[in-house]
Amino acid sequence: MTEFPLDRDKSYGLVLEGGGARGAYQIGAWKALREAGISISAVAGTSVGALNGALICMDDLELAENIWKNISRSQVMDVEGGLRGFIRTVKNGGLDVTPLRRLIEESVDETRIRNSHKELYAVTYSLKDHAPLVVDIKRLPEGEMARMLLASAYLPGFKREAQGEERYFDGCLANNVPVDVLIDRGYKDIIVIRIYGQGVDTEKHLAIPEDVRLYHVAPRVSLGGILKFDGKRARRNMALGYSDAWGVLRKPACAP
Repeated sequence: MTEFPLDRDKSYGLVLEGGGARGAYQIGAWKALREAGISISAVAGTSVGALNGALICMDDLELAENIWKNISRSQVMDVEGGLRGFIRTVKNGGLDVTPLRRLIEESVDETRIRNSHKELYAVTYSLKDHAPLVVDIKRLPEGEMARMLLASAYLPGFKREAQGEERYFDGCLANNVPVDVLIDRGYKDIIVIRIYGQGVDTEKHLAIPEDVRLYHVAPRVSLGGILKFDGKRARRNMALGYSDAWGVLRKPACAP
């Protein structure tokens, strides 16, 4: 019997599910993995999972925690008036996510991501091809990272705007738990951080090869609404992710 079910001498792939405001949980779980000395060689994420994946590739835990500890709805979308205002805004052309774009542009350091030893893949949905698109973030042209990370998180209710030659929607429409992205690229040991966001749960329908091992970190309680961006709730969810990840790490390797 070994102390951890995960091997510090191995390197793992990491899958981050989409789920909006619930994404704080992923940063708490990553903090535990980081403290335990678990090496991550690739991240595949959808929507908020792709955005958190960029922070993980930058290996900037302090920045990631500060973003989530201080998150608010006004940092993600420009909407007033509670639920009625939200519905009215969507009907009148969509939610203005200029604040989210600004947050991504200010937070994402292209140089640090390109120099990272971790690969980073983001899932979005191409309206041109009517199909999911897996983006190799590190191999994008200079200046394109922030735009494509936003594309991965672009919900249908968001305001239409120029996205280059193509238009994209949130990758949750086609693949919200992109385990297959890492399996297709040869990864055999994969940690999946679930937050149970709304979208297509590809993992449910995926035939896992016999030589692939998945390790799941998942919440035992509700993480709240996917659009309820609130620093207090985010801090709670980070603490839950941290605790749940350590629960997995402390489980004996021979346990079911």
